[in-house]
Amino acid sequence: MKDKGLIILFSLLAIIILSAVFAPLIAPYSPYDVDITNKFAPVTSSHILGTDHLGRDVFSRIVYGTRMSLISVLATILIVLLLSLIVGSIAGFRGGLFDSILMRICDVFLTFPTFILALFFIGVLGVGLINVIIAIALTHWAWYARIVRSIVLETKQKNYVIAAKCLGSSRLKIVLKHIMPKVLSQVVILATLDLGHMMLHVAGLSFLGLGVQAPTAEWGVMINDAAPYIREHPELMLYPGICIFITVAVFNSIGEKLRDRYDKMQYSREGEI
Repeated sequence: MKDKGLIILFSLLAIIILSAVFAPLIAPYSPYDVDITNKFAPVTSSHILGTDHLGRDVFSRIVYGTRMSLISVLATILIVLLLSLIVGSIAGFRGGLFDSILMRICDVFLTFPTFILALFFIGVLGVGLINVIIAIALTHWAWYARIVRSIVLETKQKNYVIAAKCLGSSRLKIVLKHIMPKVLSQVVILATLDLGHMMLHVAGLSFLGLGVQAPTAEWGVMINDAAPYIREHPELMLYPGICIFITVAVFNSIGEKLRDRYDKMQYSREGEI
């Protein structure tokens, strides 16, 4: 509560999340209502951000786009964490040949740039939101798996873990009770730092027409729809671009703050020891 910057950031994040959850109550119109006779309408009391080339209310599409962007990013990070925790924990705890095989698989995924690899998976799977989520998750899990493995390798050498083994605790119990809490505390912070990066991936692929498909209200799709009219109506690209910028900045700033606080806690604990 003493960190005012963190309070402001969480307040902004709460506004973004609430906008996504209560989009039907906040948006004055449906994001899919087309009115060609009212296209490119200026800012008025009835259309506070004007309308687009099909006469759709821009503010309503921005609000609904928040929901689509957050859902896609959260689904992606959940898949990434699930895969990385399973693979990294097994590799780090068992070791040996099993560890070597899993890490070589991770090395293959880490060889290629994430965006290029995502384009490859979309080419294989096809376009669409679900395929984009799967493609981005497959390009990020290996990096997290290596981090999880390194934490597991370090933690399993601790005295309390060795004591649990001597007392006859099962491997599953040791992992879940003694190793996983420390792994989660660090991986969740790293995931917070990566949420903005993943959101840019989703928006970028949607802008290229490979992700979320029109007429779905999503920020990358909105920028793609407005691109042909950038000279006459640049604000149509500016509005979703600002939303992406603010959301990514909030995620990154929260991640940095949480990482700094975690490092300070670890440093203070080491000092006490």
